[in-house]
Amino acid sequence: MPIVLSENFRALFYAPFYAALATGAFRDAGVEVILRPSPSPKAAAAALRSGEADVMWGGPLRVMIVHAGEPGADLVCFADVVARDPFFVIGARPRPDFTLGDLARMSFAAVSEVPTPWICLAQDLRLAGIDPDRLEPLVGPSMADNARAIRAGTLDAAQLFQPYAEELIASGAGHLWYAAATRGLTAYTTLVTRRGTLESRHDELLAMTTGMQRTLTWFAATLPTEIARLLAGYFPDIDAAIFAASIARYRALDLWGPDPLIRRAGYDWLHTAMRAHGTLARDVAYETCVDTGLARRAIAATA
Repeated sequence: MPIVLSENFRALFYAPFYAALATGAFRDAGVEVILRPSPSPKAAAAALRSGEADVMWGGPLRVMIVHAGEPGADLVCFADVVARDPFFVIGARPRPDFTLGDLARMSFAAVSEVPTPWICLAQDLRLAGIDPDRLEPLVGPSMADNARAIRAGTLDAAQLFQPYAEELIASGAGHLWYAAATRGLTAYTTLVTRRGTLESRHDELLAMTTGMQRTLTWFAATLPTEIARLLAGYFPDIDAAIFAASIARYRALDLWGPDPLIRRAGYDWLHTAMRAHGTLARDVAYETCVDTGLARRAIAATA
C-alpha cells in the first residue's frame, strides 16, 4: 500500500521533497509515495489528522501548537529536511552595514502567508536587544506584492523567500541585508505523521526516511543547474538560472540538513521563539513532538 504524502504548499525551499520523488529515491528505498497537493499548511494538517494522508511535510511549529492545546495529541515529527530558516530580509538599497535595529526606522513588510518567519525574526530582534513591537511591520500583502513594492521603491525592505529574493538580487532592484539561516539551526520543515501510523506502517516510513536520507546526500553533491532541470516541472514559472542560483544560495547557507535527524538544538530554538512570541501557552517537550528512531536507523543503513 502506498504512503500518501500531503504537500504543505508549493515552495522552492521544499525542493528535496520533490527531488525524492523525481529521482525515484522513495521507490528505490522500497516504498511507493503518492504526493497529494494541498492548498495550505492547515489543509495539509487536516488531511493528516483525518486519515486522508499518511504523512505531511510541515513545520514543527504546528505540531507544537497542537500538543500545547491538546495534551495527548498524536502528531509526531520523524525526519528533518529544512534545518534552517529559508527567509531573507531584502532591501531596496545597498546597506552593507545593516543591523536588525535598522528595521525600526524604515518601512518593512513581514511575511503574511505563514506565521513562522515573523515569529523567528522577532526572536532574532529580541536577541539583538530590540523590542519587535517597535517595528510595526506591514502585514497583509503577499510576498509577491512586497517584491513588487521593493522594485517600485515604495517599500524599504521585505521578508522574502526564494525565488523572490534571488529575482530581486539578480535584477539589482533588491539587496540582501540578512539571511535568517545564518542564525543557525531552526527546526523548520520535517516529515510528520501520527504515532499510530509510525507504529503500524513502520517499515514503509523507514523506507521513506531512508529515501530522504539518500536524497539529502544527493542534493548536497549535485549541480544546482541539474537540480533546477530535474525539478522544472514542479516550478514551471521560475527561470532556470534563477532556480539554480536560488538552490546554490540556500545550499551555501546549509539550509538543508545533512541527514534526516531532527536535532534538539533546532527544536529548542524554535520553541523558545514561540514561547517568547506568545504562540505557545506552555512548554512542549522535544520528546513529545519528535521521534528520531527512523532517522537514526536510516543514517546507519546508508553509512
